[in-house]
Amino acid sequence: MPRAGTRPTSRDVARAAGVSQAAVSLVLGDKWRGRVAEATAERVREAARTLGYRPNLAARNLRLGRTRTVLLVVPALTTEFFAGVYTGAARVASRHGFGVVLYPSPEGIGPARDPFASAQAALDGVIASSMAAEALTAIRGDQLPLVMLDSDPSGSVGAATVNLDIAGGVRQVTEHLLSLGHRHFLHLAADVASWTFEVRARELAARLREVPGASLRTARAPLSIKGAEVSAEAALSGLPAPDRPTAVVCDDDHLAAGTYKAARRLGLRVPEDLSVTGLDDLALASAIDPELTTVRLDAELFGERGMEALLAVLEGRAPAAGDIPVELVVRGSTGPA
Repeated sequence: MPRAGTRPTSRDVARAAGVSQAAVSLVLGDKWRGRVAEATAERVREAARTLGYRPNLAARNLRLGRTRTVLLVVPALTTEFFAGVYTGAARVASRHGFGVVLYPSPEGIGPARDPFASAQAALDGVIASSMAAEALTAIRGDQLPLVMLDSDPSGSVGAATVNLDIAGGVRQVTEHLLSLGHRHFLHLAADVASWTFEVRARELAARLREVPGASLRTARAPLSIKGAEVSAEAALSGLPAPDRPTAVVCDDDHLAAGTYKAARRLGLRVPEDLSVTGLDDLALASAIDPELTTVRLDAELFGERGMEALLAVLEGRAPAAGDIPVELVVRGSTGPA
């Protein structure tokens, strides 16, 4: 045990766990797999918790020549989704002695100014959403170990990509609406040049091409409730009932909320006259009336997987493969055509 009033050391942990200091370093540095037995690793962790041991990160970073700091670049924080991504990334980072600096691109998408005097000197790596990809050049993030979120794996500038199964989510939405008898669709598409929104449009169009008698109109809208209201009202106005879409597939929940407002202005009821779906499952989805049928994206798991992929890149390992599953949540905004 350490003397009263002194900070416990790795030697104290080794003594309490009955192992060598080298074993303590391997376990607390998360490099023990294949070198230390799992039961021994747990004994070391328990000893560290009991003693209140915290590694001297400043000294370790000086030895390693690393700051153990990661930059998470996201669009402007207009929804809780990217807050969830940050929470997940920070949770994994903290277990490995890393910190995460959150940097929202000031304009939501596009270029961003360097948040540090020298980003390359201050960072070990970058995690970036494809919606904020242009910001990477400005902060020289594309010259650091980089993991891209929501990005085309075949054209990514990152060392790894982590994606949600957005295509699968769109297919779930489409199958749900087709099963309810809908054949005339409006796609309210986010007016944002981003791979993740291209996937939504591509998958919806591809599925409906397979269905005899199905039709698809597309209207673009800014990523805001007001912008969606204006675009949806214009797209739905002036059409005779036989030609009017009976289902609106929205690229995110904010666009769906705007569609609700447009429908009410036009005297259309949701879902009796118009079924509406979103994508994200934000808190908004269960706050509007009727509650929104949407696709649930696990933002925290998304952030966790992004951070785990970056740790793998930093350690020369192959990141985990496979998209993160998503789930259709059926609520009151969809009904029979």
